[in-house]
Amino acid sequence: MRPAFFTLTDGRFVPDEDARSWWTPGMLSGPLLGGLLARALDTAFGAPEFQFSRLTVDLFRNAPFEPIEVTTEVIREGRRIRVTEARVLTSIGVVARASGVQLRRGEQPPSPVPTRTPAWDAPDPTGITDPYFGFVPDGDHSRRGMWIRADRPLVAGEELTPFVRAALAADEGSPVAHRGETELEFINADYTLTLSRDPVGEYIGLSAGGHVSDDGVAVGHATVHDQKGPIGFSMSTAVANVRKV
Repeated sequence: MRPAFFTLTDGRFVPDEDARSWWTPGMLSGPLLGGLLARALDTAFGAPEFQFSRLTVDLFRNAPFEPIEVTTEVIREGRRIRVTEARVLTSIGVVARASGVQLRRGEQPPSPVPTRTPAWDAPDPTGITDPYFGFVPDGDHSRRGMWIRADRPLVAGEELTPFVRAALAADEGSPVAHRGETELEFINADYTLTLSRDPVGEYIGLSAGGHVSDDGVAVGHATVHDQKGPIGFSMSTAVANVRKV
């Protein structure tokens, strides 16, 4: 197992070198910020009777590569719905936030829904060594996707919960939807993960659902899967960006 991305010390998350952004070395990774926000909500408010059905992560400012804090609060506490928020605090202020919606689990209605999302005809991910195993069936870029398997802890000494595992993978719905034929040229401004249930197992799959863009602004979505079938969706908005190396 490789070193964790963060170590929790005195209430702050201290980043490992591998927590640097793919886009700019002086930034923290956006997907990891989303993971920390999901972790904070799950730690503070997770409960067996409630399903995290939506997580919206706003990445509205570059996060400097430094120890950070994450705070949480309850927005609404109801019998069937709970709404919460989390924020990432740095030396330059708040750089990211997340809102979560939890719905109370209950009995499934008996009538089937005709538009139910079909199962994914993806390669079996069992035994893959690359944590990001991408593929394009028959060369069709509109049907591309990837299986993702976490190869290290997010926070030292902690196991990933199913919700946090899904949140970490959901940010990758952006490159699945927005990547060009040769490289990725759009960076996330936000993403929304919706889940009907928690993922089972260590693999999270993302299959491209759609992309539209004009004047450097892109929106897209992907279906989220585990090995048992589809479990939700990831939608992202992104802006054209040149990678700094």
